[in-house]
Amino acid sequence: MKRIISCLTLITMLLSVTPMALANESTTAELADKAKSAVLIERDTGTILYDKNSDEKLPPASMTKIMTMLLIMESLDKEQITWDEKVRTSEYAASMGGSQIFLEPGEEMTVEQMLKGIAIGSGNDASVAMAEKIAGSVDEFVNMMNKKVEELGLKNTHFKNPTGLPEADHYSSAHDMALMAKELLKYEEITNFTGKYEDYLREGTDKKFWLVNTNRLVKFYPGVDGVKTGFTNEAKYCLTATAKKDNMRVIAVVFGADTPKDRNAQVTKMLDYAFSQYQTHPLFEKDHVLTKTKVSKGSEKEVNVMTSEPISVLTKKGEKVDDVEQEIVMKKDIKAPVKKGDELGALQLVKDGKVIAESELVAEKDIDEAGWWTLFKRVMGNFTKSS
Repeated sequence: MKRIISCLTLITMLLSVTPMALANESTTAELADKAKSAVLIERDTGTILYDKNSDEKLPPASMTKIMTMLLIMESLDKEQITWDEKVRTSEYAASMGGSQIFLEPGEEMTVEQMLKGIAIGSGNDASVAMAEKIAGSVDEFVNMMNKKVEELGLKNTHFKNPTGLPEADHYSSAHDMALMAKELLKYEEITNFTGKYEDYLREGTDKKFWLVNTNRLVKFYPGVDGVKTGFTNEAKYCLTATAKKDNMRVIAVVFGADTPKDRNAQVTKMLDYAFSQYQTHPLFEKDHVLTKTKVSKGSEKEVNVMTSEPISVLTKKGEKVDDVEQEIVMKKDIKAPVKKGDELGALQLVKDGKVIAESELVAEKDIDEAGWWTLFKRVMGNFTKSS
């Protein structure tokens, strides 16, 4: 059953802010005994399947680049940058230490190549170059990162740079990192980069550069196609991994393992547990139009409202979902201008009277403000109809 409900203000517990759904299903089994903290969630609903100190603030190392990649994908989606647009490397970007793709001052690569260098090669230099491209400066990009942290409702994260290089007051948590990955994975094309084990940059030149993914599970665990590793002496070995199998995508995060072997083993245990115990029942793909809503004083009277991410119901294996109801909650008095992707409402999944999952619904396209002549014609049309 589907009910469309109007309310004065949009319900605030949106999935991108507060994952719900079966949170009490978290296992008591010890899946990450060799990690400081860990979490396992199902991507579509945000359900927590395993938790170990997942709110503890810890250095995230290069897992920071999950937020960097998210802002890159958002900029692409909003057409603020394009895949083939050239990005020039500044002196500062080229000076980054740690993992890098060895960009030289003044060197240009496309956005696609830079993203490849970040996702596969964990390039600090590429991360800074993209930060400067998108925001004009690293400081302003970091402001964007922390603004996004607030938008996502993350309580245990604060960024000081786009790379994850050690810096005071730069921290995150396993649960926050899982939610960042959840948001990033709305852009399904990101796995074309994070899911590649190897690739090349500067092909056709004498400086051809071989990229090998630092996430070895991409090669050795079926279904793994992301997201990002991390290592510093302070953070130790970290990994935010995602895998998809039989329509279900899960995200596993480990902080503070002593060795790469320990890190991968903990993540493997969590993935094995998720796929053996749970199943996802897909309802809607991302960008599926569910309804339409009126736009006051818009160039068009209505706009289609669509899903912002895949929508699913998660159950233990063998359980049915026949009793799950769908409710659409819309904002009231939506006024032009409306931008594509603007949050206009939410889809709630309800079982036994309880909301088990909720996800934001967004505008399908831009709706500009109507000109005075359009508004005049509408008023006259309404007047004629009522006469």
